[in-house]
Amino acid sequence: MPRMRLDGDRVRKGSAWTVAVLGPGAIGGLLAGLLARDGHRVICIARSSTADALRCQGLSVRSGRFGDFRVPVEVQTELRDSVDACLVTVKATQVEEALERVPVGSLGRSLVVPFLNGIDHIDLLRRTYPLATVVAATIRVEVARESGLIRHTSPFALVEIARRVTGPDRAGQFAAELSAAGLDVHLRGDEAAMLWDKLAFLAPLALLTTHDRGNVGAIRTRRREDTLAVISEVAAVARAEGAAVDAEAVLSLLDSVPEAMQSSMQRDQAAGLPLELDAIGGAVLRRAARAGIHMPVTGRIVQELRDRTLGLDR
Repeated sequence: MPRMRLDGDRVRKGSAWTVAVLGPGAIGGLLAGLLARDGHRVICIARSSTADALRCQGLSVRSGRFGDFRVPVEVQTELRDSVDACLVTVKATQVEEALERVPVGSLGRSLVVPFLNGIDHIDLLRRTYPLATVVAATIRVEVARESGLIRHTSPFALVEIARRVTGPDRAGQFAAELSAAGLDVHLRGDEAAMLWDKLAFLAPLALLTTHDRGNVGAIRTRRREDTLAVISEVAAVARAEGAAVDAEAVLSLLDSVPEAMQSSMQRDQAAGLPLELDAIGGAVLRRAARAGIHMPVTGRIVQELRDRTLGLDR
């Protein structure tokens, strides 16, 4: 096993950002670690137990792509300092509670970049932080937090950020910093299309791996018809909202990822944690209902997963 190295003293070229990371779990921990290693000031906002562990141990990352490293980070249980950007990386089931750790006054006109599953959170954040610049973003990566270690297991780590069409392009500047830290970063001009592209991929991945209790390879084979149906149904809702999702491209992407890949929802189910079922499946179904679109397969799977969480499928 490769020896961890400490990269906290890495010197960066150019100006460093001060970045708060609300929820330094799997995705938040990976982003915080990469940014801190690249020389930025990173403040992790977390519950007391997580904060204490981070103060003592720092952030440890194990990745075939980024290497194995450990970095020190600052930790607060409630954001007290002014920041250039705040990344929101908690689970969708924890968003409203977590936002209490970031008071409106502490952000001011900062950049707010949510890496959350679903689509409804953008409006929530813009209502909560009216002065801040909330920039929609997505991330595609397989990463898990295990006993304080951030384990990145996918060969890819793709970030997309919606570029603002007016005002200073802080989103573009931050995208450049993420790219410099090692991530694959694309800027998108259409926020809705970007969010629906991610959701059209995530919905079949999360719902079916969790429903099947199997990995991507399993749903690509024994659940092929359901996979095709969910992709098609989500794409229809996206089109109704003005986002032209390419169902064939989504299927091609799903077919290209490693067969052993699991979804975070599947891992949450195995661990007995709350599922992001409403943020992913529920959000699509609500928007489908408003558009008058029938979603028989997605609706069935979501309902059966709801019943399972309530113990009604026994």
